[in-house]
Amino acid sequence: MSQDVILISVSGRDQPGMMSRLMSALQGVSADILDIGQAVIHDELALAVLARVAANPAVHEQIERACASDDVVVRIAPVQSLEQVMWSEAVGESHLIVTIMALSDGVEAIQAVSELTHKHNLNIDFVRRLTKAAKDFSGAQVPRLCVEMRLSGARTSANDQQHLQQDLIQAAERLGFDFSVQADTVFRRNRRLVVLDMDSTLIAEEVMDELAKRHGFGDEVVAITEAAMAGKIDFKESFRQRARLLRGMPREFLQEVAESVKLNEGAHRLIKALKHFGYRTAVISGGFQYVGEYLAQDLGIDYVYANTLEIVDGKMTGEVIGDIVDAQSKANILTSIAEREGITLEQTIAVGDGANDLPMLSAAGLGIAYHAKAVVKENARHAISNFGLDAILYLIGFSDGDIEQALAQGR
Repeated sequence: MSQDVILISVSGRDQPGMMSRLMSALQGVSADILDIGQAVIHDELALAVLARVAANPAVHEQIERACASDDVVVRIAPVQSLEQVMWSEAVGESHLIVTIMALSDGVEAIQAVSELTHKHNLNIDFVRRLTKAAKDFSGAQVPRLCVEMRLSGARTSANDQQHLQQDLIQAAERLGFDFSVQADTVFRRNRRLVVLDMDSTLIAEEVMDELAKRHGFGDEVVAITEAAMAGKIDFKESFRQRARLLRGMPREFLQEVAESVKLNEGAHRLIKALKHFGYRTAVISGGFQYVGEYLAQDLGIDYVYANTLEIVDGKMTGEVIGDIVDAQSKANILTSIAEREGITLEQTIAVGDGANDLPMLSAAGLGIAYHAKAVVKENARHAISNFGLDAILYLIGFSDGDIEQALAQGR
């Protein structure tokens, strides 16, 4: 008996047992399922099945009767082209995950992204909301939306993806939203290590600047720090210059600064959730080991790699013990931790804000520029500029519901 390939679409008010009714009908006509998908949004059902069935009009009638309801529309359409069937079964097809984060109702951001996907001949397979509706202290709704889209289409080259990324960057800057484009691979769903820069990333301050202010050399050190983070001065040389300005500073200043630094928004939520989900965490910093270890003890961070200032008779000598952690060191340390944990670099996430973070961001499977300097945003593949550090959880694919469950169980 000859066979047809049909697309069955069931839409309308969600009803218990609709999937079971459709599957029973398909079983009764000895159908082969080629593809299937379902979504329910606010009690509205969208169910589609691509199936191979006997070429008999009675088969269509049997399926329609099984799903018949006043609140449901059933459509059955023949699929004439073999290419359409192959599209649903394509293993090598490109799949991308686009995460959109907007501090607004998100309409403009989603419209811009959907327009660009059409421009680049990509199809939106599904959209999933990650954020819950939030409220401010008065009880009014606070616009804040994060959604995840999966895109598919013809195989796209790295050059094609770069053009999409560039168009999205322009749209994000114009409309003020954050986004990320990731290949939808097994590694994207299996990250295991998150590495953070410390100064101006995990914490709001630059520790060297805070120490220098207490020691009377604040302006000089701030100027050198800004030049280094913008990539205008070699980091190692800038660090030595700043360290020398701290000569004679009492050890107690380190403790004072460590106790006074402020974590960036979302840091606690990020680290606590990551620990619950089984991720390893690390700080790799061109700052100070003392402050990094203080924060690690407070937050439960697994690894800390930073610089150690020489202290003699309770005072800084202006010298550094051991090698200075610079840009290439950060990338090397990331690789070393990954090897120690028995994971690949594709399973790592690195977050930073300065030029000395770029090699580390490039080496990681997911490199994120966080509220970063212009030179870093221009060269990083992903950026968070409007949200807190906990937005990293959205890029991994966790929803607010996932995060709240983790935080509740971690209390």
